[in-house]
Amino acid sequence: MSTTALGRAATSGKLTAVVLFLPPALVLFTLFVILPVGEAAWYSGFNWNGFGRPTNWIGFTNYDYVFEARAFGLALRNNVLIIVISLGIQLPLALTLAILLAEKFRGAVALRMLFFLPYVLAEVATGLIFSFVYDGDYGLLAGVWRFFGAEPPHLLASTQTSMLAILIVVVWKYFGFHMMLFIAALQGQDQHLVEAARIDGASRWQVLRHITIPLLYPTIRLSVFFAVVGSLQLFDLVMPLTRGGPADSSQTMVSFLYSHGVTRMRIGYGSAIGVILFVICVTFAVTYKRWFMRDD
Repeated sequence: MSTTALGRAATSGKLTAVVLFLPPALVLFTLFVILPVGEAAWYSGFNWNGFGRPTNWIGFTNYDYVFEARAFGLALRNNVLIIVISLGIQLPLALTLAILLAEKFRGAVALRMLFFLPYVLAEVATGLIFSFVYDGDYGLLAGVWRFFGAEPPHLLASTQTSMLAILIVVVWKYFGFHMMLFIAALQGQDQHLVEAARIDGASRWQVLRHITIPLLYPTIRLSVFFAVVGSLQLFDLVMPLTRGGPADSSQTMVSFLYSHGVTRMRIGYGSAIGVILFVICVTFAVTYKRWFMRDD
C-alpha cells in the first residue's frame, strides 16, 4: 500500500472516531455544563425565590448585593487563604514525603497507604469526624488539653480559630493525593540520568536539585492546578464543621452560595454568586493552562 493510501486511511479513521465520539460528548457537555451555567446567568438577573417563573427582573442588582456583602468578602479571603496554605504547606509536605517514600524499603507501601487513606474518606465523613475531634467538651483535643492541665479550646466556636481548624483538616485530607501524584512521577523518571550524575560525583542534594525536581515540574504544575481549583470549590468539609460560622468567619464562596442563596430561598442572589465563582474558576483555568501548562 502506498504512502498516500496509508495517509487517507489514517485520516478516514480519525474522521470516523470524531463522528462517533464527539456528538455524545458535546451533548453531555451542553446538558450538564453549558445549559446550567446559562440558566444560572439568566436567573441571576431576577429577584426570585425559586417558586413559579421568575418575573421580577432586577438586572445586575444581585451582583451589587454580592460584592457589598461583608460575608462574601470573608468568603473570598478564606478561599485565598486556603490556596496559600495548600501551595505553601500542603504541596511541599506532599513532595517531601513522596521523595522519601518513592525509595524501595520495608514498610514504604504501608506508609504510602497510611498517608493516602485520608483522601479516600468522604469529605462529609471527614468533617463529622473532626467535629468530634475538635469538640471542646468531649473531643480528643479536649482530652489532650485536660491531660496537660489546661482549659480546652473551642476551636470551631471562635471566630479567631474556626478557619485555622478547617485549614488543618484540608492539609490532612488532601496532601496524600498530591503525594501519590509525585510518587507516580518519581517512579516514572529515567533512572539512568540519576546513575550518570552519581557516577560523575554529584551528591544526593545535587541530584535532587538539578535532576529529580526539574523532571517533576510538569507534575508540580498539574498538582498546583488541582490544589487551586479544589480550594476554590471547597464546600463539603466546611458544612459539617462550622456551616460557615461563627459570624461567617469560615465561609468559602460555595458555602456562602449555599447559606445565603439556597437555604434562604434567594435563588437569583445565589445564581449571581455561582456565576462569579464560575468566572473566577474559568479565568484561572484558561490563564494557567495558557501560561504554565502549554507545553505539558
